[in-house]
Amino acid sequence: MTMRVLAICLILRIVSPVTAQEFQLHSFARQQLSDVYYAEGIAAGDLNADGTMDIVYGPHWYAGPEFIVKQEIYPAVPQNREGYADNFFNWVYDFNEDGANDILVVGFPGTAAYVYQNPGNDGLTRLWEKHQVADSVGNEAPQFADITGDGVPELVCTRKGNYGFYAPQAAEPLAEWKFFSISEPTAPHPFGHGLGLGDVNSDGRIDMIATDGWMEQPAQATVEAIWEFHKYPFARAGADMFAYDVDGDQDADIITALSAHDFGLAWYENTGTNAAGEIDFEQHLLLGTTTADSPYGILFTELHAVKLADMNGDGLLDIVTGKTYWSHHTQSPMWDAGAVVYWFELSRNEDGRIDYIPHLADGEAGIGRGLAVTDLNQDGLSDIACGGMKGANVLRHVAQAVTAEEFKKAQPQKRKDMAAGLSPGDAAKNMTVPPGFKVQLAAGEPLVHQPLAMCFDHKGRLCVAEAHTYPLRAPAGEGKDKI
Repeated sequence: MTMRVLAICLILRIVSPVTAQEFQLHSFARQQLSDVYYAEGIAAGDLNADGTMDIVYGPHWYAGPEFIVKQEIYPAVPQNREGYADNFFNWVYDFNEDGANDILVVGFPGTAAYVYQNPGNDGLTRLWEKHQVADSVGNEAPQFADITGDGVPELVCTRKGNYGFYAPQAAEPLAEWKFFSISEPTAPHPFGHGLGLGDVNSDGRIDMIATDGWMEQPAQATVEAIWEFHKYPFARAGADMFAYDVDGDQDADIITALSAHDFGLAWYENTGTNAAGEIDFEQHLLLGTTTADSPYGILFTELHAVKLADMNGDGLLDIVTGKTYWSHHTQSPMWDAGAVVYWFELSRNEDGRIDYIPHLADGEAGIGRGLAVTDLNQDGLSDIACGGMKGANVLRHVAQAVTAEEFKKAQPQKRKDMAAGLSPGDAAKNMTVPPGFKVQLAAGEPLVHQPLAMCFDHKGRLCVAEAHTYPLRAPAGEGKDKI
């Protein structure tokens, strides 16, 4: 039988001097652009050449920086929330180099991709011309980035079971793009989950990352070549994946969601090359299947989009993600939980330990399969644009200068495991209290027995209710509970 030790403790406020160091708290103000489900993603870019970021959500673009006035890109048709939209991912880029940014749209997995050609400032109130550039785009985390190093971004995805990328043709960038396969037909089709880019082996070339390993870009013949596959179980069904030096040791670690429709977020520490010549990794879990798996005791599901951005200006890339609300309708665990958006602050401690501190950016907006994190209003802070089943929202980033005391009080606290069988003194030491407070033991067993409640009277005396028989009801006149 385990003895339960109960104690009465006093929580005392600690007052300490404030240093001259600057402290900031980061918060986000939500602006809803639409409550209609038009698309699974969202994008940002300057579409009217005024030097200000605009927002693209489904058939509309919203003029920045207010994002109130909107124009149609193609005829607006609300999508069925019991199914899925015909618009999943968007990117803004000037494909034909006419000085006006166009919009690349990837639809439902396995379907075609299109470029909507910007008509120029004189035609922005009319519909945009549509050009099919890819016949089939697979995987639910395609990337639009320069994988070849030629200065022009490619559409990185899968096509009919092959990993690879579509490259715009220099002479006709709005004509059909060519797909360059870099693998045998081993990729899931069309609903694969998890894809990313980065220099995994630090050789100066961009590799492709998948849930079950990574493909090494060869030194020569990057086009129409089979890239060497290095097997490693990063995730079951990830989202956007990244190679980034998390711990500052000059090699690439991997950041990924573990399952886009249920649980998990982790970073994999690059621990060096093993005897077989392969890079080994060690998993560090940020979110798991229970609150006990998270260092900070948080839990949410459906991390179908992940981005990296420096959210607090310290030069390190933080993780931005959230809940892709209704991503598999009622099939996902915790499908009806809050549509949260979080950013995880990367902290490199002096002793070499790595910490990712979770900060709630919003509890209602949620995310879709596409997520945009960029400075929308040119104030030096990264804002967040979210689009999906909840419609479209902009989370405007605000940084507020505070005192050291206010900063410390607002910081998330790490989860503590519950402890049993402690002495009263040790129980007091194990308590979690807000920053700036400490616990002082006032009374413990045997001075008090199972204290259930307490209060102060008008003279400042502490009255304690002791449970000697509770919760078992004693016969009339035989109760032993005391005050």
